[in-house]
Amino acid sequence: MDKAPMSGGAMRILILGGTGEASALARALADRDDCAVTLSLAGRTAAPKPEPVPTRIGGFGGAEGLAAYLRRENIDRLIDATHPFAATISGNAAAAAVTVGVPLLAIRRPAWSRASGDLWTEVGSMEEAVAALGREPRRVFLTIGRQEAGAFATAPQHAYLARSVEPLESVLPVPHLTAIETRGPFDAAAEAALMRAAGTEILVSKNSGGAATYGKIAAARSLAIPVVMVRRPEKPDVPSVPNAEGALRWLRTRDHAGPATLREV
Repeated sequence: MDKAPMSGGAMRILILGGTGEASALARALADRDDCAVTLSLAGRTAAPKPEPVPTRIGGFGGAEGLAAYLRRENIDRLIDATHPFAATISGNAAAAAVTVGVPLLAIRRPAWSRASGDLWTEVGSMEEAVAALGREPRRVFLTIGRQEAGAFATAPQHAYLARSVEPLESVLPVPHLTAIETRGPFDAAAEAALMRAAGTEILVSKNSGGAATYGKIAAARSLAIPVVMVRRPEKPDVPSVPNAEGALRWLRTRDHAGPATLREV
């Protein structure tokens, strides 16, 4: 059974965030008087971008912990706007929503598709990505973030240019590492210049989708640089939309056990 919205009008919304889509939705809802929004971040970034809604940092303690939070905070709608590779929290969200009876929507941006001129090797894991680099030393542009970079420590023969938001030297102890700490978006011209300057021979990327980091894919295509592309993990089969605009439409049109939907503005 769907959980009825709070009496008194304001819809209580929990956004599981960490993406541009989550930020866009939070900004769109921030000044409304017909909803009360909380944005939840995993806490993997030491200095997350400020958001215009109340923000909590850290995990919930699995699906049971998230279900307890939904009950305690009287959450009316749950939106999973986490990263395409954040499979664990998406699974927890689906399980908790069923347990509590809270309507759940996922924002799932479309994956990138191979275009003419792309030299992709698609793999299913970071371990497969390491193997795809081969045994001979190569100059690798590593763009997978901090959390899974440690997998490449098993291939120390390569020279890595590695980009992440957080420092990663401690998780990637290899003799030839140039680390860049920065946050996107990144355009294709700048990415091509960076790859040329570094002498990049191969790019490693997650298939995150979206425009913010597509520049590296376009740059690799233009320079005929091969790409090791890590496929997305499987996620629960739940209602989904591709962007924040779709989530706003869902919040306006869903009618669960009462008339609590967002007004048109």
